[in-house]
Amino acid sequence: MNILEDLEFRGLVYQATDREGLDERLQSGPITLYNGFDPTSDSMTVGNLVTILLLRRFQLAGHKPLALVGGGTGMIGDPSGKSEERSLNTLDVVEAWGEKFKKQLEPYLDFEASSNPAQIVNNIDWLGQIKMIEFLRDVGKHFPISYMLAKESVDSRMEAGISYTEFSYMILQSYDFLKLNEQYGCQLQTGGSDQWGNITAGGDLVRRTNGGKVYGLTCPLVTKADGTKFGKTESGAIWLDADKTTPYEFYQFWINAEDQKVVEYLKFFTFLERDEILQLEETVEQHPEKREAQRKLAEEVTTLVHGAEARRKAEKISHALFYGDFSELTEDELQQGFHDVPTYLMEEEELGLVDLLVKARVVKAKRQAREDVQNGAIYINGERCTELTKGMRKADGLHGKYLIIRRGKKNYFLVN
Repeated sequence: MNILEDLEFRGLVYQATDREGLDERLQSGPITLYNGFDPTSDSMTVGNLVTILLLRRFQLAGHKPLALVGGGTGMIGDPSGKSEERSLNTLDVVEAWGEKFKKQLEPYLDFEASSNPAQIVNNIDWLGQIKMIEFLRDVGKHFPISYMLAKESVDSRMEAGISYTEFSYMILQSYDFLKLNEQYGCQLQTGGSDQWGNITAGGDLVRRTNGGKVYGLTCPLVTKADGTKFGKTESGAIWLDADKTTPYEFYQFWINAEDQKVVEYLKFFTFLERDEILQLEETVEQHPEKREAQRKLAEEVTTLVHGAEARRKAEKISHALFYGDFSELTEDELQQGFHDVPTYLMEEEELGLVDLLVKARVVKAKRQAREDVQNGAIYINGERCTELTKGMRKADGLHGKYLIIRRGKKNYFLVN
C-alpha cells in the first residue's frame, strides 16, 4: 500500500482538500509536510500522539516532515469551542513549554535521515517579527469576514462569544502555511479534524499569494466508546511526560481499552502490519475475554513512548497487583504502582492494625475495621490478615518504608 492507502486502512483520513490530486502528488516524489503543536501546557497528551505518528508515517514513506512548535500561536490559543475566558501565558512560559514539546517530538522523528530528515521549526521566528499595519495590508486583505465566519471553529463560538484575539488565530495559522511553503517548499498541512477550517484557510492564502498548489489532510479526533474525549480520565489527561503520567499508569490506560475501540487504537497508535491488526480484530470478535488486542496495544504504545524497559516494569507492576505479590517490586516500581492511591504517613513506631485502618482511612470506624479483619477482607503486603490484635511496625514495611493495604478485591491504600 502507498501512504494514503495505509492511512485509509487505519481510518486516519477524515478530510482531504483534493484526495486524487494529493495521491498523485505523493506518488510523484517526496513531499514536505507539517503539523503544528501549540505549547499551551508543559506536556503533550496521547491526543497529540496521533498527529505526531502521522508525521512519522509520512517520513517512513519517504516524505519530509516539519514539526512546528507554536511559540507564537501558543500565546493566543486556538478557539476551543468553550465559552470560558482563556488564560494567556507569558512569553517565557510558552518558550519553556515549547522546549519541552521539542524534546517530546524528537524520539518519533528521524533528524539524521540522509534524504528526508525531519526538522523542528517555531513560528515565533516569523510571527514575532510581524508589523501590524503591514500584516493587515498584505495578509488580512485575503480574509473576508464572511469567509471566516463560515468556518466551524469560529461559528461554534459566535453565540457564546469570541474575542478578536482568538478570531485572528485562523489568520496566523494560515500565515504559518504560507511561510513554510515559501521557506521550505511545504505543500501539505496535516492536523486533527478540528483544524480543518484553519488548514483550508491556509491553503487558500498560499494560492492567493503565490499561486502555489498545496493540500490539506486531517485525521479524526479520537474518542472513547461513549463519545467522550480520548485521553481524558477522572483524574485528568494522559500525558506523554513520565513525570505527569507514570509508565505504569500509561500502560494501564491502554490495557483497559474498550473492546469497541481497541482495534481503532491499534490502527491509530501502532505500526503493526495490516494482517496482524486484522487477526487481532478477529480475536476481539470471537474471544474478547482473552484481551489479546488490549495487551498488544499496551505493549506497543508503552514501548513506543517510554521504551522497552519501562514497559517491562509496567507489566511487572500489573502482574504484582493482579496476584497480590509485591515482594519482587523495587521501590521505584512500588511508587509507580501506587502513585495515585490514598496514602497515609505513619509516624508511630508501632500501631495496632485496627487503629491503622481507621487512621489511614481504609474504614471510617473501628467497628467496621474489626468486621473487615474478621471477615478476611484486609490484606497487608499481599497477605490476608485476620489477627485483630496484630501490631504494625515500620520494620514490617516493604523496603522498610511501605505497607500496602488492600480492602476487598480492588481498594488499595499505601502506608508510608
